[in-house]
Amino acid sequence: MTHDGAYGMTGALDIMVVGQPATLLPSRALWLPTLDTLVVADLHWGKAAAFRAAHVPVPMGTTSNDLARLSHAFTSTQAEHLVILGDLLHAREGRHAETLRTIADWRAAHPHVRITLVRGNHDVRAGDPPSILRVHCVDPPYRLGPFVCTHEPLPSTEGYVLSGHLHPSVSMYGRGRQSVRLPAFVFGPDVGVLPAFSSFTGGGMYERNERDRLFVVADEVIALER
Repeated sequence: MTHDGAYGMTGALDIMVVGQPATLLPSRALWLPTLDTLVVADLHWGKAAAFRAAHVPVPMGTTSNDLARLSHAFTSTQAEHLVILGDLLHAREGRHAETLRTIADWRAAHPHVRITLVRGNHDVRAGDPPSILRVHCVDPPYRLGPFVCTHEPLPSTEGYVLSGHLHPSVSMYGRGRQSVRLPAFVFGPDVGVLPAFSSFTGGGMYERNERDRLFVVADEVIALER
């Protein structure tokens, strides 16, 4: 049976991070209600278009599907601010006219939301998004209440770090040697790592530290026992 977070979001899980209430969404987003902010990492918009530009056959519609999930997160939380922890665009080759038009249409449907991009390694190569998307781009670190927002998960003396980059995932095993690899949120003593929001980005293997709290994402967010 799926559970609902405090704000009635199906499959969500409410936790505390450095004394702040936070909700982990099955869309792979982090909701910080006291800051009215939704946090995501590693969107990699245009990745499929970049692959097709290199003559690699990949499915169509991955960016549209991810945008729909992000819209649902906005609807669920009524967030006024979106913070992206790096890697908004995948590559310059992904700045395809149709992809950018799809993203622009999505942005026009959410005009009230402020968007802040904390630049990551792919953003350096892909360049900042077009001005029509109205994304405020900053270099890390970016302060957000008690949090320090970055792309790479490096501890900071300035506050608790929220990051991406690693695309954490965990292999879950069942009967008959069956296994599945699921994206995960990781919250250590000083650094939290969000799963890649992109559905077209592979998960990285995660080696668990005994002090980490780990939450896997399926149809709902589930806390793993230590």
